[in-house]
Amino acid sequence: MKKALAIDVGGTKIYSTIINPKGEIIGDIEKFHTPKTFVEIKALFNEIISKHEKDVDVIAFATCGAVNNSNDGILGSTGNIAKEYPTMDFKSLSTKPVFVENDANAAAWAEHIIGSSKGMPYSIMLTLGTGVGGGIILNNKLYKGKNGAAGEMHFKMRTDKHRKCTCGSWDCFEAYASGTGLKKTAEEISGESDITTYDVIDNKDRPIMKKILETWQNDILEGIIGLANIFDPDCIVLSGSMAEFVDIECLEKEANKQIVTTPFKIVKASAGNYSGMIGAALLALGE
Repeated sequence: MKKALAIDVGGTKIYSTIINPKGEIIGDIEKFHTPKTFVEIKALFNEIISKHEKDVDVIAFATCGAVNNSNDGILGSTGNIAKEYPTMDFKSLSTKPVFVENDANAAAWAEHIIGSSKGMPYSIMLTLGTGVGGGIILNNKLYKGKNGAAGEMHFKMRTDKHRKCTCGSWDCFEAYASGTGLKKTAEEISGESDITTYDVIDNKDRPIMKKILETWQNDILEGIIGLANIFDPDCIVLSGSMAEFVDIECLEKEANKQIVTTPFKIVKASAGNYSGMIGAALLALGE
């Protein structure tokens, strides 16, 4: 049975493990802090790969940043990681085949193959965390667009330049639906600049906190309605740390009332915390 060394690259942490074609984790999960410099990141990759390369058939990266359609390089800026990171020559890191995919795309594929959207040819995954990630499956294939950058959740929620997004533009879905978006919404409604998402969640039964959460969830709802109207999916999968605080039944009911396409389901992700590594491995192994 073939095996993949999977490496998940984020701005603050890097994970690695070995995964089989069934999407099962069969090795220890190793965790590292993401180094600050490009040279140090590359050195860490070399260290991880040299340790496991002889035991696997392919190296599979799930990485922050949009990945090209040849699955061997990053297209542009990736946020809170060394600015030179997009220049990484992934293929040179190993004598074995190296496969690279965006982490959200990889996680969406894991859900499609072994998770909550298994058996559904059309699905969208939204990862609600500090930011918002996205992956789109159309007719059982990962949709990446003409160059590989599809699935970025930076469509507009407003037109009045109300809230700056981390991408440099204004009023993107990510700026409202993310954990960062929840904090901004809390600041606007409460008038308190030092309020945190923990304050909101821990006191969710208080009227003002309830209003903040409802406003945040309505912003998520508006984005989901737009995605459903464009893609007519079987389901939308919600993952990430902030998905825990969303009322999925309410979202599904309200969205299906308002869409102009056909009914769809909203489900929570089930492929687990390491779905990015699992999806990248499955793609690299041709599963």
